[in-house]
This record gives sequence, structure tokens and C-alpha cells, in this order.
Amino acid sequence: MTEPIRVALCDDHGVVRSGLRHILDDESDIVVVGEADNAEAAVAIAQTEHPDVFVMDLGLPGTGGITATRQVLHESPSTVVLVLTVHDDIAYIRKAFGAGASGYLVKEAADVELVQAVRTVAAGDQYLHPRLGAALVAHDAERPTPAGPGGELSEREQEVLRLIALGLTNTEIGEELYLSVRTVETHRAHIHQKLNLRTRAELVSFARHAGLLEDGGIE
Repeated sequence: MTEPIRVALCDDHGVVRSGLRHILDDESDIVVVGEADNAEAAVAIAQTEHPDVFVMDLGLPGTGGITATRQVLHESPSTVVLVLTVHDDIAYIRKAFGAGASGYLVKEAADVELVQAVRTVAAGDQYLHPRLGAALVAHDAERPTPAGPGGELSEREQEVLRLIALGLTNTEIGEELYLSVRTVETHRAHIHQKLNLRTRAELVSFARHAGLLEDGGIE
């Protein structure tokens, strides 16, 4: 007999968690193994339960859902994160997937899509509502990949550049992205080489004009 999908929930509203649990408890192949109302509690569940899927809200008190997603995945690499949020704009979607989430679902669709989304990400695939996926494709088509004389920046290099522009040190960038300082230094060297820019002021200006700072306040 196939083992059930072990799911944990993180949302700061108890009534929301209760509703999600009710939906999932009706499925014979899914079992809820933990609930959290903040990032710290979510990390604790990841450390002890190692759920297959963590359903994560973005609007958490204190440490936000984006950072919580990174922390959960760091503590439990076998876990996948399904973001469940009220936010349907592109900046949040990009940040969530950039943090390592495997799925993104808006709460208004949870009653009909949650079970399918959980099963999809648990199987190793990504999940994104078709309407949001179409919007993301259209947005990416409108905004070209940042590039310089030395070539296009990779997704990771764009993220490092964004954090450089926000004033973070190499050590802080490493902590934010769970990278070693040496790896951050390597990405930074590639950024300087590809863009042919030398000063932080030049990098900040490039990042701003490339639109990399549009979602800088999302945690």
C-alpha cells in the first residue's frame, strides 16, 4: 500500500488552517502531520516531521513566508513547499519560486485546487494556476533577461545582484540564499565580468533599470 502524502500547514489564521485541514482530511492519500502559525514554528515542524509537502502562507507575522520557505527547505531538503496566498501578482510568484517553492496557489482557488496542487508537487512536478502561469509568461516576455557585454545573467546571478543593490554584504547574501561566501564571491565576479561594471553604484543603477528591485520588499 502506498504511503500517504504527509502535509504540514503554515498560516497565521487558525480558521484558514482549519479549513485547509478539513479539505485534506477528506482525502485517503493525504495526512496532515503538523500546523504552524509563524515561520519559527514551521521550521520546527520541518526539523521534526520532515513532511512531504509544506503548505506555506506568505503573509506571516515577523519572518515572512518567502524567508520561511528557504528556511524550511534548508532544514528539510526532502520537503517541497506549496505557497498558498492571497497575492496573485507576478513579483510574489517569482520570489516564491526563486526561494525554492514547487507550487503557487491563490487562496480563492484552494477549495477546488488544493488537493490537486498537493498531489502535483508531492510527485515532483511544479504547480501554478493556468491564469497565473499565462501572466508570468507574458511578463517575462516583456522583460528581457538582464545582460551586459559578457552575456546574460543567470537567475541566481540576478538574485545576487538584487541583494548587492539592496546593500547586503557577501556574508549576508550567503545567509539569505543559503550559499557559502566563496560561492557568493564567484557569482559576484561573474556579474562584474558580464556587465563590465566595477562599482557598487553602477551595479545599483543597473539593477534598478533592469527592474530587479521591483519586489525588493517581499520577505
